[in-house]
Amino acid sequence: KGQCIFISTRVVNLYANLGDVTYSRCTYDQIPKKDAYTWNSMLASYVHNTHIHEVVNCLYEMLLKSEVRPDFYTFPPVLKACGNLFDGKKIHCWVFKLGFEWDVFVAASLVHMYCRFGYLAVAHKIFSEMPFRDRGSWNAIISGFCQNGNASEALGVLDEMRFEGMKMDCVTVSTILPACAQMDDILHGMLIHLYIIKHGLEFDVFVSNALINMYAKFGNIWQAQKVFNQMFVRYLVSWNSRIAAYEQNTHPDTALKFYGEMQSSGIQPDVLTLVSLVSSVAQSRDCRSGRSVHGFIMRRCWILDDVVVGNAVVDMYAKLGIIDSACRVFEEIRLKDVISWNTMITGYGQNGLASETIEVLCTMEACEDVTPNQGTWVSVLPAYSHVGALKLGMRTHGCILKASLHLDVYVGTCLIGLYGKCGRLDDAMSLFYEVPRMSSVLRNAIISCNGIHGHGETSMQLFQAMQDEGVKPDHETFASLLSACSHSGFSWSGFVEEYGIQPSLKHYGCTADLLGRGGYLEKAYSFVKNMPLRPDASVWVALLGACQIHRNIELGKFASDCLLEVDSENVGCYVLSSNIYANVGKWEGVDEVRSLARDSGLKNTWSFILGTNPIRTCDEIYKELEVLTAKIKSIGYILDHSFVLQDVEEDEKEYILVSHCERLAIAYGIISTPPTSPVRIFKNLSV
Repeated sequence: KGQCIFISTRVVNLYANLGDVTYSRCTYDQIPKKDAYTWNSMLASYVHNTHIHEVVNCLYEMLLKSEVRPDFYTFPPVLKACGNLFDGKKIHCWVFKLGFEWDVFVAASLVHMYCRFGYLAVAHKIFSEMPFRDRGSWNAIISGFCQNGNASEALGVLDEMRFEGMKMDCVTVSTILPACAQMDDILHGMLIHLYIIKHGLEFDVFVSNALINMYAKFGNIWQAQKVFNQMFVRYLVSWNSRIAAYEQNTHPDTALKFYGEMQSSGIQPDVLTLVSLVSSVAQSRDCRSGRSVHGFIMRRCWILDDVVVGNAVVDMYAKLGIIDSACRVFEEIRLKDVISWNTMITGYGQNGLASETIEVLCTMEACEDVTPNQGTWVSVLPAYSHVGALKLGMRTHGCILKASLHLDVYVGTCLIGLYGKCGRLDDAMSLFYEVPRMSSVLRNAIISCNGIHGHGETSMQLFQAMQDEGVKPDHETFASLLSACSHSGFSWSGFVEEYGIQPSLKHYGCTADLLGRGGYLEKAYSFVKNMPLRPDASVWVALLGACQIHRNIELGKFASDCLLEVDSENVGCYVLSSNIYANVGKWEGVDEVRSLARDSGLKNTWSFILGTNPIRTCDEIYKELEVLTAKIKSIGYILDHSFVLQDVEEDEKEYILVSHCERLAIAYGIISTPPTSPVRIFKNLSV
């Protein structure tokens, strides 16, 4: 009889392993007298086939309707499959009632369960009260801390484990290596690597993959490649780790090369492979490869079925500047999640399409199944800054407060940028003192805002306070500070020696701008000429702008030629170059530059964005403009015709000055808003 029960139970397991839970249950129901082994087999069948609800029901049936007492093997699989904390707590109560809480396997399963739901304090308490802890128990608590982002606590438990004489195994090191990467603790990571070599664990595929990922996070591509080369067996996950390592460290061509090697080895890519591949193509700026990868993905219908791949392709096209294709792929994604919307919003923002960014957000907010998150606001707030949509920005600020995201450093930084660029410096400063200020990102934003408003002294004070509070400045800090200050008293050697920062092109551009605006054109040119880096467009724009201010035609022509050489597809560069000639009345030079722009197929696109209010007639705007002009002339205002960069008669110059687009915007603002409302006029990034 016992032999029949044993054979029937094995049949239950057989059907479960074949994935047929229905036959497994039928066989189980036909067993007349079930023992603990039979019940445990049925529970394991449900767990193996992820029938979570049936697992819990089967356990309750065993506990409440049968006379069979559970044993030590009953609870671990059920706790592993438990789908919610409420059921988990009830099962914990049964464990305690039946006296199984001291069993090492049951206790370790409880630790796993509570860690899965983020109850680390309860998990650690159970772990600490265990009378005996085997390696599996230690791995459970270390894994729990790592999965919940508590890397420092995981490393602390690891030290405790080693102090008690428990050796690490492959599971331990595979779990703790990502924690070292998260903490940016390269010393701890290398010590664990030495332990791996000493104890012969380096040939385990999971350990090798974890090492590759860790060294990739540290930026040590050479060591990651060395680990990969020493692997005897390379599965798909190993190739994915290798490709991702190069992609994450901005070596897209090498990543694409290794993808080709992977295909030559007969290994087919999965979703993670394609995500790394798409990102590498975007970094390489290779539009042709991008369309080829897209076609490969479409043939497998992965965009329609897998939102992760769809999001990656949208991001790729956005970074390649093919925003129409990005939009089409976005529309093809069947089940869009919040990341899909954030990717599309970010894509429009990256391509300077602020109005479209705001439109996508409005569409997203109309969807009931998607809620904007931190990434959404960080992507859309710069768009509000770009078009000066202060009211929309303030409405979004309200949504951020409601979602309790106002203390997030990145959201706070974007809000400060919004208020600063929209002329609300007081609000920006108030927000700065509300958000935690331990990050340099927030400091950079407020320093830049004060610079935009001409408060260079305040920027210097904020920089000094940043140092006093122990926040280390970065590249962006000095770029913001240089833009804010009206002098050139910074020493590049001081940056390198005191802060360990090598000046970037942005720093050189800011310094050239400061020297040029101060009238030191020869010094600015000498500074640019002796740069250790090849000047980019921003550097030549700074020098060219200074030449226009101080009417230095010879140096301006040289800067213009250099600018068009490095950035020949930006229409703004041609406008700046033509203005340098127009400023001194050399109209033949203006014609020559404009001809170059026309021959290149470039043209300047002007837009007049006035929100959602109906536009008044031109007659009303010009009538208000005449009134304003008469008023300012009555108090002594004289038109300066030198600002007109066209070769026309004097009366025509006066008309051009009076009807300038900025004046039209002011007139429209006055007639469209209440008398006490401030009117803010935006020109590029100026208020």
